[in-house]
Amino acid sequence: MALVPGLVSRLTDIGQEVVVEPGAGAAAGFTDDQYRSAGATVAADALDGAGVVLSVQPLAAHRTGGLAANAITISFLPTAQELDLVRALRDAGHTALAMELVPRISRAQAMDALSSQAFVAGYRAALVAAERLPRFLPLSMTASGTIRPAMVLVLGAGVAGLQAIATTRRLGAVVRAYDVRAASAEEVRSLGAEFVELELPSLEGAGGYAREMTEERSRRQRELLAPHVADADILITTAAVPGRSAPLLVTAEMVAAMRPGSVVVDLAAESGGNVEGAKPGEEITIGEALVWGGHNVPSQLPAQASQLYSTNVVNLLLLMHSDGDLLPNFDDRIIAGCCVTHAGEVRHAPTRDLLEAEES
Repeated sequence: MALVPGLVSRLTDIGQEVVVEPGAGAAAGFTDDQYRSAGATVAADALDGAGVVLSVQPLAAHRTGGLAANAITISFLPTAQELDLVRALRDAGHTALAMELVPRISRAQAMDALSSQAFVAGYRAALVAAERLPRFLPLSMTASGTIRPAMVLVLGAGVAGLQAIATTRRLGAVVRAYDVRAASAEEVRSLGAEFVELELPSLEGAGGYAREMTEERSRRQRELLAPHVADADILITTAAVPGRSAPLLVTAEMVAAMRPGSVVVDLAAESGGNVEGAKPGEEITIGEALVWGGHNVPSQLPAQASQLYSTNVVNLLLLMHSDGDLLPNFDDRIIAGCCVTHAGEVRHAPTRDLLEAEES
């Protein structure tokens, strides 16, 4: 949900009228009565004449026609897959802000929806793995004998990976992690996990992401990771870069070498997958290991995911508030960075290039 009841007042306090579609928050545990009590109106025609639209997924292209002139939309907006919508927003003169394009700078941290949702996904990944692993995670010493702790390997130490590490550590597992960015080693160790050293060059990139690796580097990395994968009871992969296919980190052959009953959780399954054969929203078996492919993982913890995402969205919206109006200020790096369309133009250069190529 793009706006939780507890944040409605932040918008009404600046003079905005908040209208919510009936049942919009039900799946996340937020009732229509909660929205009414918070000061919102609940109406089936919420979109009609709306000047600002807040959502998680982008609007369907045909729903943009009923908005007010020069409306503002804020949502996730994977432009390469939504060119028809981008065209409709451009032609209608609407301003579209994409949450995944918010720059990763210190001032924008409270608006960084990619990080907030990755935080939720990393926690969920750890629970999914623990639920499906047919053994204990912690070391257990009993009168009947000692049970060794489960071994967890996390590939990708961004926000999702670090949360998966922290959660599996709290559950008592022995955790190892790898990331192509050398700077991640200190963060991994600070959580009590072991950083896997492969003695390969670091691939530090811009905006906190890793640089794309060559196929030769990718092949060598898989060779060096293979024994670590085989030694793990749980493998969690989290490496994804917005706008690009996820890197292949683990082959089916590597998974097949894992112990019987092992569990693999691929959070990048929707963007091509870090694990060969992983399918988004499905559980499959490779060798004797269970492979769980993530699909819209934050929605599996909807209340907290909504709370965090709503905070990101409201903070971005309030950044445009000035003298009682909501107007995008393109001198602000955050607004300029995440704006896709405005005043009949496509401002996001990669999207503009895609659209021009399609239209030509």
